[in-house]
Amino acid sequence: MNATSNPDRWEESITHGLQGAALATLGTTAVAALAGELENHAPLGPINAVSHILFGDEAAKHDELSAKHTLAGALLNTAAIGSWAVVGELIFGGERRPTNLPAALAAGAAVAGIAYVTDYHLVPDRLTPGFEKRLSNKSLLAIYGALAVGLGVGLCRQR
Repeated sequence: MNATSNPDRWEESITHGLQGAALATLGTTAVAALAGELENHAPLGPINAVSHILFGDEAAKHDELSAKHTLAGALLNTAAIGSWAVVGELIFGGERRPTNLPAALAAGAAVAGIAYVTDYHLVPDRLTPGFEKRLSNKSLLAIYGALAVGLGVGLCRQR
């Protein structure tokens, strides 16, 4: 029986993925906020920009703390990372789980690469993360690097 037809495998992947997503969420949010501060003196700008999914491109213009943009952006980012963590578990969990940190980081990088391609080359603009509306490509690389490390550590710690 393969992972797609085994309900226990799905449940395990979701449970472990969501547990492992916390570090990746903290890491990407911290890197986005730091990049926002360094590039625009607006640490909440990139987080608020994620809410463009709900509120359109005007969301990327907001720098202040708000339930509408900051909370929505943080929740959307958390949901997206949780989804990618579950994808990582489905691909690299169970018997395929990496046995050491370098292998886990490589697995995290693979999932982050899939996330990047999906986020910026497959989905419509309205569904992109929104960080690109406030940050440079260099900062996007740092955010996806934090995603890779967070997902990788999450995969490794489940062993």
